[in-house]
Amino acid sequence: MLIQWFPGHMHKASKEIKAALQEMDLMIEILDARIPFSSQNPALAKLRGDKPCIKVLSKCDLADDKLTQEWQDYLEREQNVKTLAVNMTQVDKIRQLHTLCHKLVPRTENRSKPLHALITGIPNVGKSTIINILAGRTIAKTGNEPAVTKHQQRIDLGNGLVLFDTPGILWANIENKNSGYRLAATGAIKDTAISHDDVASFVAQYLLEFYPDLVKTRFQLDTLPASESELLLLIGKKRGCLRSGGQVELDKVAKILLLELRNATIGKITFETPEMMVTELAELEIIRAEKAAKKLARLNKHKHG
Repeated sequence: MLIQWFPGHMHKASKEIKAALQEMDLMIEILDARIPFSSQNPALAKLRGDKPCIKVLSKCDLADDKLTQEWQDYLEREQNVKTLAVNMTQVDKIRQLHTLCHKLVPRTENRSKPLHALITGIPNVGKSTIINILAGRTIAKTGNEPAVTKHQQRIDLGNGLVLFDTPGILWANIENKNSGYRLAATGAIKDTAISHDDVASFVAQYLLEFYPDLVKTRFQLDTLPASESELLLLIGKKRGCLRSGGQVELDKVAKILLLELRNATIGKITFETPEMMVTELAELEIIRAEKAAKKLARLNKHKHG
């Protein structure tokens, strides 16, 4: 599933981030702990260069604890990168970001200016909630709908730290189809922009492979079905998602599965590992090379045609 969901304010935000980063001392990138790779914006890594960065793994209460730790270890291998795993109720832990910023960028004695930190993240990742906790008051609008923040804000937190908030941005063309599914499954993309059935099939297949025990427990199954389509049919029958004639209403099943996934009713689930990321990036390079070769062949054909 190639997702192209890029509201106009996000395009504007990308340009603003590029300009603003030059004036920043560090960057705070909020990632979804369930999809730390897919919720990173690849463009930001290029724009940031070697500027210090804190990667906050939000919603860690919904993610697999063991894999959250693996991701933190992996991300901190990069120079000038620190991580912090939080859920949205850990007020004191979120406030540790203040100290972490000053540790990453120590103030020189003659420095009177406060630290300037750009805070960014994909839609619906909890960025606005984190800002409000850091500020101790409601500054940023929050909500479960993606793309709530629409304008850049300057927020003086006191104690020598100023935040620059940007709208949650997704990149225009999500090349890695698995990342597209993961972003849709966790709610980073508006439900109106996705096919529930496709995303639910992806989720069902992943759960059967990596979290079979959670599937059996949640849906009260003695044995696991052989395929994701069978699992969706079973859930539909158990939950009464039936049309007249006993046919399973798959769209209804898909919505139930996605809701229970996002609320962690099924259990604490992480949709990717560092190893998966390395494999998928290598596959993506092959796809890009093939596309480039085809484009070159077309140009040559046109040139000599």
